[in-house]
Amino acid sequence: MQKIGLYALLAIVVFALVFAFLPGSRTESRTGATLQGVQLRLYPARDPDAVWSFRAADVTSDPVTNETHLRTLSGGQRVVKERDNKGVLTGREILDARLSAPELTIDAQDNMLTRQARITLVQECADIDLSGTPQQPVKIEQGSGFSAPLAKVDSPNWGGTFTRLRMSFQFVSEEAGEDSKTTFELDPDEKCVNGKRVPISRR
Repeated sequence: MQKIGLYALLAIVVFALVFAFLPGSRTESRTGATLQGVQLRLYPARDPDAVWSFRAADVTSDPVTNETHLRTLSGGQRVVKERDNKGVLTGREILDARLSAPELTIDAQDNMLTRQARITLVQECADIDLSGTPQQPVKIEQGSGFSAPLAKVDSPNWGGTFTRLRMSFQFVSEEAGEDSKTTFELDPDEKCVNGKRVPISRR
């Protein structure tokens, strides 16, 4: 009886050793799915009045990290549900911002990360070029705004080059480095009308 038990134990040990050294037994399995030619809509929970939409050549979703990677983007934009003076929804949607970037990562909190991007705040006719690094990427935070280690702002009334910029979707600079340089147009040549830059007549 003891011999039978010993043989069974040895068989289990041998099986465990063989299984441990099988090819691929120590490699991590790949998860997720990749789609091509995708139109994507994002409804961020922290910004319920906003909807982001994109077109992407490749979209990869990883259920383990809960991240979505978009490559070769086009048509990126943010629309906001309109509210009246009493805060009641009117049923209309307003184009609030356009976004262009070579690639984008959407994390578990619906924030968007990328190496570089251009955000155009439509109602202010403001173009903001954002640059980041792998360690400090450009970050677009839902319900808040965006930040980047380096940014260039161009609008009819003011602009400049900014370090460590943090800005809201309402075109309010909330934070910037001390070495940032701001320029103001006291006599601008353009004005923003319905989301378009229009030359100012000098007659």
